[in-house]
Amino acid sequence: MKTLPLHLISALLLVTPSLSKAADKQPEPTNAEEAAAKKAAAEAKIDADYAALVAKLPPEERAWEEVLQSELGNFYLPIHKKQKVAGQSNAWDFVRDDPALPRVLLIGDSVSRGYTQAVRREMKGEANVHRAPANCGPTATGLKKLDIWLGDGNWDAIHFNFGIHDRKTPPADYEQRLEEIVTRLKATGATVLWASTTPIPPDGKEGPEMTTAIVERNAIATEVMKRNGVATDDLFTFITPHLDEVQNPQDVHFNSEGYDLLGSQVAKAIREAIAK
Repeated sequence: MKTLPLHLISALLLVTPSLSKAADKQPEPTNAEEAAAKKAAAEAKIDADYAALVAKLPPEERAWEEVLQSELGNFYLPIHKKQKVAGQSNAWDFVRDDPALPRVLLIGDSVSRGYTQAVRREMKGEANVHRAPANCGPTATGLKKLDIWLGDGNWDAIHFNFGIHDRKTPPADYEQRLEEIVTRLKATGATVLWASTTPIPPDGKEGPEMTTAIVERNAIATEVMKRNGVATDDLFTFITPHLDEVQNPQDVHFNSEGYDLLGSQVAKAIREAIAK
């Protein structure tokens, strides 16, 4: 057996401890399958906890949750489940009506979802404020889902909007669909109130042409509402002076202050519509 030269032995003695210390500091490599398994287990637990929670609800609340399960979709339903399991309130909370108060339905996209709870706070003791069991999307979805959103309730007022998801809808189609939706909403006997679409920032991902598209859709909607005798809650004009402070950068959505402002305005408009 050959003996290593002295200079190699010395070098190994110097290097080996350093390598050992370096190895001790290195994190273990991430195992993608293990991470995925942990995520799946966490989601399965939320699903199980949510199912157990729903099973204990009174029949009316359980029925509402079943509607949400079929309508919220793959994005919003997991969020809803997680919030319910954590005991957190959200826009799709079951509303137990006070029979002495008017019933109000909010229909709209994620901006509408954002101000729903603010409207409820503003109108506490004045109205039972419900919202459609969905992120309502474009007018095409509205035509397909309107009967589900209206349910079997007797609505005193319906506050609705379609616009951001219709920014690429051909203007003639947008107008025709709005006409049909308005006709169906008015047939409920409720006071119908249109909300103009809030602005899309010109520096957004889709460029300034989408800002113009919203202005054009609002102009179309204004004419449709005039023809049908439907009042407009002009959220576009209301929120525009506050955009620098309350709209998220390069985004159609708002911060909590923005949703509080919008909720206050929506409550005011509904209050005035019901009074008339």
